[in-house]
Formats: sequence, structure tokens, C-alpha cells
Amino acid sequence: MPISQSPILQVASHALATLFVGFGINAIVRPANALTFFEWQPPVEAAELKVLEGLLAVYGVRDIFMGFALYAAGIWGTKKSLGWTMIAASAVAFADGYICFVHGKGQMNHWGYAPILTVVGALLAGFLD
Repeated sequence: MPISQSPILQVASHALATLFVGFGINAIVRPANALTFFEWQPPVEAAELKVLEGLLAVYGVRDIFMGFALYAAGIWGTKKSLGWTMIAASAVAFADGYICFVHGKGQMNHWGYAPILTVVGALLAGFLD
């Protein structure tokens, strides 16, 4: 059996999709907690805090979308489409980490799981078949 057809990778993809959905819900429901993943300080001005909470809601919706896209590719798509969707999700995690790096800290909260997405995605896409 090619490694891309492994049931373990399917389970891993669902777990990672659930992680994205969880991050998204957290960002919408608990924006102050979601900000801790970036290791940034919340603003003290009420107007700035309102803008930040709005941006974190957008970030949350993005994460929920990525989770649902992974679920959809895993349930109704091919292993190759799931793999490439996973690789695309890893690019988002790497970019989030880079943004944190540029702003001084918090990058490892994103770079810690981004390679996992890349490896699982590459295996599902058939890179090692």
C-alpha cells in the first residue's frame, strides 16, 4: 500500500483540521487568549482593542475555513487534493510565524506545527509513493 493511502494520515488530517477549527473558535470567542499565541500585548485604548478584536474574529474565521477545507478534502476529495490543501495550510502557519518573527516574538507558536502540516501534506500528496 502506498504511504499516501495510510489510514493514519487520514486520521492525522482530521486531527489537524480540528486544531484549526479550535484555533478559529478560540480567536472569535476569546480574542485576548488568541493574542497570546502571537505573544503580543493587547492595546490599552478601547478603540484599538475593538479593532484588534475585529481582526482576531477575521483570523478566527480564516482558521475555521482552513479546518473545514481540510475536512472537505479529506472526506470528499482525493488524497492528493487533501495533501495539497494541507501543504497550503502549512504555508499559512509559516507566514503567521514569519509575521510574529518580524514583530519580535511568538514565531515558534506557529513554526512548531507548520512542518507537521507540510510533512503530512507531502505524504498524502504522494511525494514518497
